[in-house]
Amino acid sequence: MKKISIWIVIAIVLSAICVLGFDYKKATEPNYYYQVYLDGNLLGTIDSEKALAKYIDENGKYYKRKYNVNQIFAPNGLVVKKITTYSGETDSISDVYSKIKEAAPFTLEGYKMSIKKQVDTKDEEATEKLITTDVYVLKIKTFDEAIDTLINAYIGEENFNKYREGLQAEIETTGTIIENVYIGEDITVKEVKIPVDDKIYTDIDDLTKYLLYGENVSSDTYTVKAGDTIESVAFANKISEEELLLSNDTLTSKTNLLYPGQQLKIMATDPKISVTQETFVVRDVTSNFKTDERHDANAVIGVDKVIQQGEKGLERVSQRVKQVNGEIVYVDPKGKEVLKEPIDRVIVKGSKYVPSVGGSTWGWPVESGWTLSSPYSYRTNPVTGRRELHSGMDLSGTGYGSKVFASNNGVVMIAEYHWSYGNYVVINHNNGYMTLYAHLSKMQVKVGQTVAKGQVVGNVGMTGVASGPHLHFEVWKGSKYNHINPAALFPNGFG
Repeated sequence: MKKISIWIVIAIVLSAICVLGFDYKKATEPNYYYQVYLDGNLLGTIDSEKALAKYIDENGKYYKRKYNVNQIFAPNGLVVKKITTYSGETDSISDVYSKIKEAAPFTLEGYKMSIKKQVDTKDEEATEKLITTDVYVLKIKTFDEAIDTLINAYIGEENFNKYREGLQAEIETTGTIIENVYIGEDITVKEVKIPVDDKIYTDIDDLTKYLLYGENVSSDTYTVKAGDTIESVAFANKISEEELLLSNDTLTSKTNLLYPGQQLKIMATDPKISVTQETFVVRDVTSNFKTDERHDANAVIGVDKVIQQGEKGLERVSQRVKQVNGEIVYVDPKGKEVLKEPIDRVIVKGSKYVPSVGGSTWGWPVESGWTLSSPYSYRTNPVTGRRELHSGMDLSGTGYGSKVFASNNGVVMIAEYHWSYGNYVVINHNNGYMTLYAHLSKMQVKVGQTVAKGQVVGNVGMTGVASGPHLHFEVWKGSKYNHINPAALFPNGFG
């Protein structure tokens, strides 16, 4: 009996040794698992990194259909670290996935197009800032085609295609040749993982509208009334004529006629890129005759007599013109040929005192060969990017240093420098009107000086806020707070 008991004890001991020995061996063999971190925070430990990636992809069917892609990826900031541990406990893939889904958006493979624009505020502080706009696309082709669509909108598809294919006709007498087309901003491309909750552009038209109008692509509707023109509709709705044309496919030119009841979209642009076009232009322009007013001290004031009728002349001018998003920003004169000399109109006016009061006719403030680069209208300022009323006419193309003339008799009120106007002169014509001449390279008159119509008051320049040499010409009626369209003073035409 004792012998049997001894053998039972021995068997129990041997069994214990075997069990203990087996357990010890298992505990000394490490396990390889994966810890999942999101932005440095541990979400859990899993058996397989590949299994997590597969689970994320399989549960992303909604985004696969929405964006027509083959794979969905983990969020940005997700890190999976392989670890060696003697622990045997892990988290389920579904639990870790749920934590990821709650914490951050999943991603798609795509591209980030960074548009860097240098904005010169040109205010009192003369500050500059760099604005970066990021656009996300799944295919680079989408961005490229949106850019082409935008260029076609500003330049015209036919003109742009002829330029790209080298099919432009040479200028024999008059005409225009596109010399260069480019985007003014620095655009960088980076392959990235795009969060699915970011704005991702897959449609070319949607991206084109964003690049043209910005975030808020909204429009008002205007119903045309009798007598409306493209110019009057644009001004009344505080947009430029170019913006009105861009927003309405039915309008192809500023000379298009409108009809009562016609519905027009009113949309103000907020362009994210600058479509720059450089052209060489040769055109024939009429040069208006001057009115020579002669004063007869023996005649009563108000008795006017025309002794010679005026006749317009004709000139052929050559210019290099730079446009940004349809706005002329620089005109460089390259030549001028007089085809027909104008004949001055001569009027004899009665006057018995110094003519410091403006007469009934107004003289053009610049030399011939000019271009109206920006009219009296609402626009996006090409220098500052701000939407504002352009309160005068910009006359370009006569060249840096060319003469600027007093538009009528009067007394110089202001002749000084201003951060925006640059060197500028204001003349009080003592007849209810005042005129302003800005961005002068040089002022030729002083405050208090009496000037006659046609007298040189300065020279064309680009001081203050100006993208190129031109004269900014304003007309004030009654006071400096009441700007009017300078065209009102020239009912018989400009020049």
